Formats: sequence, structure tokens, C-alpha cells
Amino acid sequence: MYAIRYKELVKKDEGINNNMAKKRDKKNKLRGKWLRGIIIVYLLLILCNLFHEFPSRLGNLHSIPVSEEWYLIVVNRWNEIPEDYRVELTELSNGQKVDSRIYPYLQEMFDAARKDGIYPVVREGYRTYDEQQKILDDKIKAYINEGYSQSRAERTAKEWVALPGTSEHQLGIAVDINADKSKSSNDEVYTWLAANAHNYGFILRYPQGKQEITGTSYEPWHYRYVGVDAAREIYERGICLEEYFEQ
Repeated sequence: MYAIRYKELVKKDEGINNNMAKKRDKKNKLRGKWLRGIIIVYLLLILCNLFHEFPSRLGNLHSIPVSEEWYLIVVNRWNEIPEDYRVELTELSNGQKVDSRIYPYLQEMFDAARKDGIYPVVREGYRTYDEQQKILDDKIKAYINEGYSQSRAERTAKEWVALPGTSEHQLGIAVDINADKSKSSNDEVYTWLAANAHNYGFILRYPQGKQEITGTSYEPWHYRYVGVDAAREIYERGICLEEYFEQ
């Protein structure tokens, strides 16, 4: 009888212990969930603070301040041309057009290049919205003709051609410069510009190694007027226009 009673007590104790163990496990699991939740929230707060205090380059592309100076306006795939933007144009000898305000500096730069035996020409100047759209459409068609799918053709074309409304050519203060092939080579022109353009207020707008910041691949022919002071600082520091505003 006592043996039976003892067994019952043992079973009862075991049951109590099992219940207590289950409760402990449940509490531990719940505590673990709360702890993980607190850690996740804490990490999110840290990340939010880091992004706020030290924004990434990509983040900064979306928050570049609007400059009061017309020649420092930033236009890229993340920053469209303001709707109220207006430009007065001067036509060049080859029919291309540029913002009248940059014409004297462009002419001065070209005169200096010619004195050094380098003969640049403006291949592309100001473009309208419709002209920019046509260039993009033609690029897409060209890729499709090469066998690209529609989606791949559009994606690839946009790596080289800006969407209408996001092209610096629509500002009138950016130019694509090539060589007068009868007197110079493109490489000679690009080399001269890379070393001297900043003295006349122009910068290489899309340098090598800056694609993730500018949103555009390296273009040794694309120069943009930003004023002499900004151009010299950008040149000396080896940065691009977006980084100039970051720092």
C-alpha cells in the first residue's frame, strides 16, 4: 500500500516538475522573443540614426539642396529639371545651341585649346524635351534590332541616355565635345579638356568610378559649366558635382 502511495506521489511530483519545466520553457521562449524584438528595434534605431547622421551617397542623391545659383543646379536621374526652368540660347557656328550665359566661357576655352593645337567642336548642346525623348527611343530601337528584349533594351538604353526631364542637355549649360577630325583626334581633345576645362568653369560631369553617384556611365566628352570656383574645387579634390554638394 505504501509502495503504491509512494509511486503515486512520485508520479505527481514528476507531473508537477514537467508542468513547471514546460512553464519555464514557455517563459524562456517568450523572454527570448521579447529580447529578439528589443534587439531588432534597437538595431533599427541605430540604422535610422546612421542614415540620418551619415547618409549614404545614394541617399544623398535624393536630397541634394536646390542651389540659388543657376550654374550649380543638379540634374540627374533622381533630380528632374524644375518646371519653371527657362533658358535663353545662343546658336553656335555649327547650329548647336547653348545657354547664352555660358557662351563667353565656352568660347574662351575653345580659343585656348586652339592655341595649344587642339581643335574641339560642340557635337551636342541644348536639347528640347522631345529631342531627348527621340534619342532615347532611337537607342531602345537600336538595342532591339541587336536582339535585345523590349525590357532589356529599355533598361540598357537608360544606362546611356537620360530620361527626358533629367538630362543636363535640357539645361543648356552642358555640352558634348568632340574633335574636328581634320585637325585633332577625340583622345587629344578629351586629354586637353580633362587637364584644362576647370580653368574656364567646366567640369567632366561623369568621371570614371562615379557611376553609382552620378547615375551615368563615364563620358569623357560631356562637360558642364559650374563656374570657375566650383570647377577648380571639384577638379582639385577629384570629386563629382553630387559629392561637391555632399561635402
